[in-house]
Amino acid sequence: MWLILAICSALFAALTSILAKIGIDGVDSTLATAIRTVVVVLLSWGMVFITNTQNGILEISKKSWIFLILSGLATGLSWLCYYKAIQLGSVSKVVPIDKMSTVLSIILAVVILHEQITIKSVIGCILLTAGTLIMVL
Repeated sequence: MWLILAICSALFAALTSILAKIGIDGVDSTLATAIRTVVVVLLSWGMVFITNTQNGILEISKKSWIFLILSGLATGLSWLCYYKAIQLGSVSKVVPIDKMSTVLSIILAVVILHEQITIKSVIGCILLTAGTLIMVL
């Protein structure tokens, strides 16, 4: 199931780039990000109520709250930067650089979460970085 969800995530992320580039034409990137955020908030809370998980909010620990808020701040900053970047640049250049978050996430997971990295992951990170450089240079 995780694989199907990951594929769906990639598909929706690809659609996001194209739809955002079209929609942001003539719109301030910060305003566009705010509009997108409202839609995401409504969709997310709708799913909470559809799945009947709203009662779980009372069980969230202080630590989880702190890190979820920090994650939200990072997401917001990422979206603000992304929307301005696609407004100023081409999607075919911005998206590969944005997806370098994969390599950065793996590095941070090793450093902060002390996750083990395999040689296969190292090779993959090198190939992703090389591929990104080839696409954008």
